[in-house]
Amino acid sequence: MKVSPRSAGIVGLGTYLPAERLTNADLEKIIDTSDEWIRSRTGISERRRVASDEAASDMGVKSALKALESAGIKPEEVDLIIVPTITPDMVFPSTSSIVQDKIGAINAAAFDISAGCTGFIYALSTANQFVASGAYDTVLVVATEAMTRFLNWEDRNTCVLFGDGSGAAVIRPVDEGEGFLSFVLGSDGSGSDLLKIPAGGSRTPATDKTLTNKEHFIQMSGNEVFRFAVKIMGEAAINALDKAGLTKEDVDFLVPHQANTRIIEAAAKRLGLPQEKVFINLDKYGNMSSASIPVALEEATNKGLLKKGDLIVLVGFGAGLTWGASVMRWLM
Repeated sequence: MKVSPRSAGIVGLGTYLPAERLTNADLEKIIDTSDEWIRSRTGISERRRVASDEAASDMGVKSALKALESAGIKPEEVDLIIVPTITPDMVFPSTSSIVQDKIGAINAAAFDISAGCTGFIYALSTANQFVASGAYDTVLVVATEAMTRFLNWEDRNTCVLFGDGSGAAVIRPVDEGEGFLSFVLGSDGSGSDLLKIPAGGSRTPATDKTLTNKEHFIQMSGNEVFRFAVKIMGEAAINALDKAGLTKEDVDFLVPHQANTRIIEAAAKRLGLPQEKVFINLDKYGNMSSASIPVALEEATNKGLLKKGDLIVLVGFGAGLTWGASVMRWLM
């Protein structure tokens, strides 16, 4: 007898942001840029930066524990930990295994996902499948990014964009019609050279030359990525709504990846959403890659902008190039 899949949804959230604020004024002192130039082109005013003794796992542990507390879940009840990150503590072992040990999730399996800034949505989709199938009851997704550790502070086109932080979500079974209603994921590897860290992998191992050429830092073809993002954000959101049998008129709130205000505005326009139905905190944190959406989700919830029963759309894009969107009925 065929068993219907269970519904799954987010039942707890937690975030962590490093204490240090790096403002545009601070950047003016180290590179040829200005507050006006950065804000007019990106919408960013400041971003957070990890302390010298902090790594991705350290931030992830703090957001994970807060998410578990929010959900009323003990660490030993967690069945699986998924960590979307492009700034892991090291190439291996996985950052998820380090987080698992530090939070005491002794019964959990663990693995990382590398899908760029779309990582949180990819991880939610994966968590949803594990819960829907009945394989696991409790999945902890921990998006954590130490982006500033991989920036060339002489490249004003990239170093002004990114910030550090972590956001975690607990996914569990929920009543039918609640939680996740649809996911859309995509990738176009022909754009893999547009946003990358060239060296440090098996293609280009670390050498004196790669270090001298600063090939271990983020490189981005900004104009091409911008054009891709403007097109794909709205398109992915519409596709996810179609998949859920809904229309843009049904949307109560949009929580997009926080990369650039103009990209977010283009997605909102495609969905016909007014500014008050779109959450933006990019000005305070910059682009935190996979951590940007969960941090935005918790902040919007804490401000009372997301209410139980609201139809929420998450949408993002990232290195790969990747993209993803999710439609869900909010539970918190």
